Amino acid sequence: MLDTEFTIKQIPLSLKSSRRKVEDFLQKFSLRLEEVDYYVGIFSLDEEDLLACGGLNKNLIKCIAVSPLLQGSNMGGKLISHLYTTALNRGYENVKVFTKPENKDIFLSLNFHLLASSDKAIFMENGRGLEQYCSYLSSLKKEGNNGAIVMNANPFTLGHRYLIETASKQVDNLYIIAVAEDKSLFSYQDRRQMIKEGTKDLPNVIVCEGSDYAVSSASFPTYFLKEISQASATQIELDLSLFCNHIVKALDVKTRFAGSEPTDKLTALYNEKMQEILPKHNIRFVVLERKTQDDFAISASRLRANLQNNNLPEALKIAYPTTRPFLLAFLAKNALQQELDLTPKPGLVDKQDSGAHQDMDYNLMCRSIQTLGEYFSLLACQGYCHKVDIVKVKQLGLQAEKAMLQTTNGVNTHKGALFSMGLSLVAVSHLIYKGLKLTRENIQEQIKTLARCFSQPQDTHTGQMPNNQNIKGALHNALEAYEDLFSLWLPFYQTCQDQHKTLLYIMSTLQDTNIIYRKDLDTCLRVQRQAKAVLDNFSLKALEQLNQQYIRENISSGGAADMLSLTLFFASCLQN
Repeated sequence: MLDTEFTIKQIPLSLKSSRRKVEDFLQKFSLRLEEVDYYVGIFSLDEEDLLACGGLNKNLIKCIAVSPLLQGSNMGGKLISHLYTTALNRGYENVKVFTKPENKDIFLSLNFHLLASSDKAIFMENGRGLEQYCSYLSSLKKEGNNGAIVMNANPFTLGHRYLIETASKQVDNLYIIAVAEDKSLFSYQDRRQMIKEGTKDLPNVIVCEGSDYAVSSASFPTYFLKEISQASATQIELDLSLFCNHIVKALDVKTRFAGSEPTDKLTALYNEKMQEILPKHNIRFVVLERKTQDDFAISASRLRANLQNNNLPEALKIAYPTTRPFLLAFLAKNALQQELDLTPKPGLVDKQDSGAHQDMDYNLMCRSIQTLGEYFSLLACQGYCHKVDIVKVKQLGLQAEKAMLQTTNGVNTHKGALFSMGLSLVAVSHLIYKGLKLTRENIQEQIKTLARCFSQPQDTHTGQMPNNQNIKGALHNALEAYEDLFSLWLPFYQTCQDQHKTLLYIMSTLQDTNIIYRKDLDTCLRVQRQAKAVLDNFSLKALEQLNQQYIRENISSGGAADMLSLTLFFASCLQN
């Protein structure tokens, strides 16, 4: 067959018919469709028959299959070359591929080189990524009997600390490699920082940067799916091949440690494979029994479950002390996301529309929340100390605002929420550090203490209003320690557990400076009445009608949205 008899075109996997066609084709080659963000196929000129396909997930080429009908043509090579060029055009210097051994020669012809192999799969790369990573690791290498642990720490628990501390006593130097893939509840940067904070008193522990070459979606895709498939063992073998042939040499590792795994089948299989493979490379493998608490093995999954079920006290018991601020930062970020996800909302951005805002949408708000999440962790850590350095808190707040505006191209998505949530985070984190119970009284007193250190900025809605309006702004509410939140909105939410109704209740009682700034005080009072009317005879239809009205009138209850987020945050951490 001639190359001119075929065409390459992108396949829209969002269409069920296209996705099914790809899945059926891959199944013929004992493959399955995994996560990709770009996918193309080779078709006959009439576009009826799919003859080859492949995709990209960032800079990883995957899900490649080529029909025997294309033997003798160069279309397989052209498909891969197309994917490689697309990855380069995206700005990636290193392009990787996870594929079957029979495709090796095609990739070698395109200047890929082999990184790791197993009987059923190979991992290759075009670029110097692994070489550069190993060079970085070598710069950390110390002489002696060296050990290593690869961990996700999602998040860092008392169990992780026990594993590291116990292992560190058996070697001269212990290297901790954090899983770099950002597919966990906590970000890679937060997880690595948790490990660093939780081990800084252990002088022989070195926390390394993670990479695509140690438990990533490139070397071990099903790790993040947490399910055992026929491919799992093969992927584990690839990951361990990378470790044994490259990482071990860079760090001169002689022992790898892992915790015992009583519940997670995939992690247990990984341990079994390490027991089988590592000794063949003269690497000792040591399994340490997991630390227990209340007759349960301490696990990050148990901590996450408590956190997501608003059982902060139980989550704090499992977390290593220096991890606690990161748990609070997660709750703060999650509260902002819950408010954004709530749909429909009157005049506010949600999953359905942008409300009265023409300069922002749902995706922009999500990016803003992601950016602020990094600073929430830093702010919470500032509170987790003997004495809060208010100057550093203010500096972090300004840095967070600057980063938010850079992310949003100057759009003010969360400035008000940043102040109220940031202040509350520092307050709650400080109380936890001091060992005080998270009661309403303790939280409010701490918020007041911090708020007194701030003055009214002139670039806020309140700061730009005439003094004679006597409007209570963000700082005034903080100085009152969010009295309406604790006396009205939070009890209401705890009783009804309905975010829509709680938002309406807040709108009906809040002097919303966002509305006053965009419109006037009379509009704010009208919004209060309308919100109460919808709340008294609640229906989603009435809420949607109010949304459409506020879109037409350019009314946005941004202050109420911020207070809903703060209410949800305190609901997740307040102790009775």
